[in-house]
Amino acid sequence: MKKDYLKFFMGLLLFGSNGIVASHISLSSYEIVFLRASLGSILLIALFLITGHSFTAFFHKKDLAFIAASGVAMAADWLFLFEAFQQLGVSLSIIINYCGPAIAVIAAIVIFKDKLTVSKAMALISAMLGAILINGFASTSDINTIGLMCGICSAFSYAAMIILNKCSKNIKGTENAVWQLFFAAVTITIYMGYRCAWVMTVPTGNWPWILWLALLNTGIGCYFYFSSFSVLPVQTVAVCGYLEPLSAVFFSAIFLHETMLPLQWFGATLIVGGAILSECIRS
Repeated sequence: MKKDYLKFFMGLLLFGSNGIVASHISLSSYEIVFLRASLGSILLIALFLITGHSFTAFFHKKDLAFIAASGVAMAADWLFLFEAFQQLGVSLSIIINYCGPAIAVIAAIVIFKDKLTVSKAMALISAMLGAILINGFASTSDINTIGLMCGICSAFSYAAMIILNKCSKNIKGTENAVWQLFFAAVTITIYMGYRCAWVMTVPTGNWPWILWLALLNTGIGCYFYFSSFSVLPVQTVAVCGYLEPLSAVFFSAIFLHETMLPLQWFGATLIVGGAILSECIRS
């Protein structure tokens, strides 16, 4: 279990650095999402086969269907979120998107009959408040309706991704991550064809950053994330998942020299405290 936690946290840290890497890529949001998903998927499939693994998913077609649906939900989460970034702004979009784990916890109580303990509830509330304080209400202008809807859709897509993946009982570990990212890549490829008929121009100087984002942050990151969360409790995934926006803020402060306000530091404390409370108190 310690190994699964370590992989999960590594995946969150890689995802948290996405904004830093993507800031160096001068492409549209859906083009970035297409490249990260498709190239990341190719890498993950190659690693899966090179390391001697074999696919078992075809013997568990019901589970494969759940993972396929989860991959579609992940693609929708990425597409809606990046569009919300452009329409609504990053801070408010992230706040809305990270309502997704809370939605997942509520859904898990209904679907899986999970018991919401007092410590888990307190930890979840603490983490959500921390995410709000960290990202702040940066936009004081009128809220863009389209952007708001995209943000809300990204939150529900995030929750659906978690719940649908947890419905797969027999496809775990690396194979789970491979299929998850594969179906996300297929979904985004179809969307890419709809938007621009798969025609795009990538500046030469962008390729190092694209490969970093696609191969390391997406391919390896999805392996760490999905191969571990498939065996972790939904409530743990939901609460500890707030370490992703926390790491994003720290990376921005270090590499982009963005300043963290006192309330943001307090928010960071709430997130870390919530994660510790979630795992140390079992009642």
